[in-house]
Amino acid sequence: MSDCAMDRRSFLEYAVTSGAAAASAPVVPALARGVSRAAPPPPPPPPFELEEATIAGLQAGMQSGKYTSRALVAAYLQRIDELDRRGPGLRALLETNPDAPGQAAALDAERKAKGPRGPLHGIPVLVKDNVATRDRMQSTAGSLALVGVTPPRDAFVVERLRAAGAVILGKANLSEWANFRSTHSSSGWSGRGGQCRNPYALDRTPSGSSSGSAVAVSANLCAVAIGTETDGSIVSPSTCCGIVGIKPTLGLVSRAGIIPIAHSQDTAGPMARTVADAAALLGTIVGADARDEATSASAGQARADYASFLDPAGAKGARLGVCRARFMGYSPATDALMETAIDALKRLGAVIVDPADIATAGQFDDSEFAVLLYEFKADLNRYLAEWAPGAAARTLEDLIAFNERAKDREMPYFGQEIFVQAQAKGPLSDQDYLRALDKDHLLARIQGIDAVIAEHQLDALIAPTGGPASLIDLVNGDPSGGGSFSSPAAVAGYPHVTVPMGYVRGLPVGLSFVGRPWTEGTLIKLAYAYEQATKVRRPPRLLATAELS
Repeated sequence: MSDCAMDRRSFLEYAVTSGAAAASAPVVPALARGVSRAAPPPPPPPPFELEEATIAGLQAGMQSGKYTSRALVAAYLQRIDELDRRGPGLRALLETNPDAPGQAAALDAERKAKGPRGPLHGIPVLVKDNVATRDRMQSTAGSLALVGVTPPRDAFVVERLRAAGAVILGKANLSEWANFRSTHSSSGWSGRGGQCRNPYALDRTPSGSSSGSAVAVSANLCAVAIGTETDGSIVSPSTCCGIVGIKPTLGLVSRAGIIPIAHSQDTAGPMARTVADAAALLGTIVGADARDEATSASAGQARADYASFLDPAGAKGARLGVCRARFMGYSPATDALMETAIDALKRLGAVIVDPADIATAGQFDDSEFAVLLYEFKADLNRYLAEWAPGAAARTLEDLIAFNERAKDREMPYFGQEIFVQAQAKGPLSDQDYLRALDKDHLLARIQGIDAVIAEHQLDALIAPTGGPASLIDLVNGDPSGGGSFSSPAAVAGYPHVTVPMGYVRGLPVGLSFVGRPWTEGTLIKLAYAYEQATKVRRPPRLLATAELS
């Protein structure tokens, strides 16, 4: 395959309308290995006391003595066993943390002696498996190639979580290597974990690449989770799984210790059931880090507490531009939900500029992919050298060879075409790379988001995050499709918040808010106002298929 944009949405990790190939037979229940509409509906999940529990509610419960952190960990571990390991077999987790109960007990004792450290004290949090943890868990990006390798330290994000008193509950499944391995990949599939499945309809994709993080949050397997995004990997699974996702401004959150795709776009971010919980998690993980020079730009921009932006009247007077061209017109049902959302924002006092299209949308697809290929090779080789001591695979070239040797387990359904393309790239001094990067910044930033926001004096851009999740497809993998609103903010490095907007035959669809750099507070305020006015989210029912009748 050339470096062109051929069916680009079928292999970049943000495929909102993606399908998903089924998992390998040894680790995935039968239903996940194909689409089976005739299968009887699964029994309803057992009642769960913590269903839809918020961080504030859990903190109040621990403060009053109703809960302890250890009891919360035990409850979520039981829920994981019932829904993830058995029952519908969501496959959202690769493993749970064997030290979580003990860590929770120590935090309970600390609370009793000194009081809580802050809003995350004792809260069970999942992290995506491309985020390094120095403990008894793995840090593998879902690949068998890194099994048994212990990172030399925690990722910066994990350091921040531990310092805040969070309990790392486990590692979430993901699209292997953040879905940057094959042009025919299956969102939510990894060699270690098999196929993760959408909790709203088990034969639908959870999207990717932060698939397990989204599914776990949506199905109440944890309080909140950490995802990562290069282009859509937080916002896409968030919209498909009916949760809130925040992709921060590039540099607001350190990438140190996170298995990379590309330093010009990668970021970690929060995934939660509510805007308030996502805001609390974001405030915990931001901050300058000497190991990630991009974070130096966040000085004076990062906030330890985003709660001040949680204003139910926060949309009043805000100027919001509707991005229609290229982001609507793919799904009539999604478009209808968007019109309802626009009406709701008007009732909240927002000034709607419609349309307010990004003139350059779609014009940087080729250059984005070229940049990702170059940076993936350079950044992954650097990560393996620093963060994977003792690994048999020390370079991307080694990983390609490993996958060939283990193709029965690593490549049963799709290959590694993107790996091969990246390996063929030269150094980051190549003129082709530098020209592509300049093109990305010109078209996504200056002539893209910056231009339309300045022209209409906007506070944010809005659009559907994407369409409803498509069916798992064992033969073809992820289909190409249109409508994803992830690319402009991803390529520009700008913030993006998605919040539940509605349902199409029971499948969730999200509403996106995108803004200029460091405007997370504004986007949180807008998303919170919309969320509180509409109260759209409802927990998944773990149906076998979508509500077609």
